[in-house]
Amino acid sequence: MKHIFTTLLISFTGLIGFGQEQITADNTINLTKDSLLVASDKVISDQEELFSKMDTVMVDGKQQRISLDSTPYTLADYPEAKKVDQLLLEEFLHAGLYDTIYKDISNLKYDYVDYIDLPTDTLKARLAILDQKTPFNIQYNESLESVIKMFLKNKREFLTRVMARSKFYFPLFEQTLDRYDIPLEIKYLAVIESALNPRAKSRVGATGIWQFMFSTGKAYGLDVSSYVDERSDPIKSTEAAAKYLGRLYKIFGDWDLALAAYNSGPGNVNKAIRRSGGYTNYWNIRSYLPRETAGYVPAFLATMYIMEYAKEHGFEDFASTEAGYYFETDTVEVKQLISFDQISEMLEIDTDVVEFFNPSYKLDMIPYVEDERYVLRLPVADIGRFVANEDTIYARVAKELEKREKTLPELVESSDQIRYRVKSGDYLGKIAEKYGVRISEIKRWNGLRNNNLRIGQRLTIYPKKPVASSSKNSASAPTAKEYIVRSGDSLWSISNKFPGITVKNLQEWNNISGSKLTPGTKLVLCKC
Repeated sequence: MKHIFTTLLISFTGLIGFGQEQITADNTINLTKDSLLVASDKVISDQEELFSKMDTVMVDGKQQRISLDSTPYTLADYPEAKKVDQLLLEEFLHAGLYDTIYKDISNLKYDYVDYIDLPTDTLKARLAILDQKTPFNIQYNESLESVIKMFLKNKREFLTRVMARSKFYFPLFEQTLDRYDIPLEIKYLAVIESALNPRAKSRVGATGIWQFMFSTGKAYGLDVSSYVDERSDPIKSTEAAAKYLGRLYKIFGDWDLALAAYNSGPGNVNKAIRRSGGYTNYWNIRSYLPRETAGYVPAFLATMYIMEYAKEHGFEDFASTEAGYYFETDTVEVKQLISFDQISEMLEIDTDVVEFFNPSYKLDMIPYVEDERYVLRLPVADIGRFVANEDTIYARVAKELEKREKTLPELVESSDQIRYRVKSGDYLGKIAEKYGVRISEIKRWNGLRNNNLRIGQRLTIYPKKPVASSSKNSASAPTAKEYIVRSGDSLWSISNKFPGITVKNLQEWNNISGSKLTPGTKLVLCKC
């Protein structure tokens, strides 16, 4: 299996070298898909002006043209991978999938479902094949048929979206499950647990893709602190889940019972075995299990069937296994505290991208603690640009933190919102500096896809620096001691609007225990 996580090696000995490339006489570079694609016909010492031309690259025998701008290097992209990347980011923002699957499993009914596209005889034959291929008990019964047909008839949108997410997560799961000798089909369990949402949180506090409770997560090495919740780390939590499932299998000697125990605990499964009269087949003890667990294994088997036979049921895109659907990420250990907003602005990528690849950081920032290893994960191209410009990035972060730490004698009044008219000579950086905001914030507030502006264009800005306002004494305008949460706000971004106020201050003054905010909420900005 192809490895989707690679190590990025950078050498600054006069030339930047990556992978195994061969430069031909016509300035064409031959590389594999695992290689970083870099091209230049001369050495330029200044990192800020390394490449500024168009070159031809050969990717697995196919010519591709790549634009090499002012960034230190670039990657060739694949249209299919780019399409899936966008799907993944869109899916990351749809957190409602988890609530949907949780409710469905908790309230499963096993009534007859009329679904003519899947005759019973066809289903029986396919289940028999799956039963031979996997260690799970997938014998046909009417209850399982009902769940499968209900999913196909009523949950098609849910399944389509989950399949889009699976393109990123399943290869990752399979590597870990294989390493611990866990059946690879266990990857489908994460669909039932969390709808592949690393930040899913149940009503009782189970968190992450594999829905670990606090104590169980701690027992299997997952760190949970004010800054970090490794239950939401797809890699670390998958390893913990593999260890836990392996232990449960050793206890029960049956994968169906191990799954039931994963959901409700070994004690409840043991009670169900006793109450059933000693039966150890899941289907014979199902009626003695908690309601949610009774629907848990049927939902898992139904998901396995549908995703194994995705193509037969019209999920053509998911059935494809082209290499273009596997994109590479890498990590770099941070050297000082840095926020997602700062990473987004300095690398010119969406904050959503940073959040998607780093879901275990609770406050949208990566902490720095001596003797701890906290890493930033991003696509290899972005990590490479981060490494190549580390000194500049950290210098800017330090400068921002220094500004924040200089408290003012009292909060300054500022306009809640202004409409700015773009003038000749304006650019986003100049406007951002004028009002003490970030470029990324101006783009988000105005739905800008790039940095281009036109004269006369109107921009909505929420300034951090004091701005004269003609309606200063308006009774309806928020005072400097109160802030109304807007879409896209976080505790970190709000604290940056008001020098001297920290995330901890906002949490204490407003009785906030976590980091989630609801647009329209009024936050107190002082201990008063």
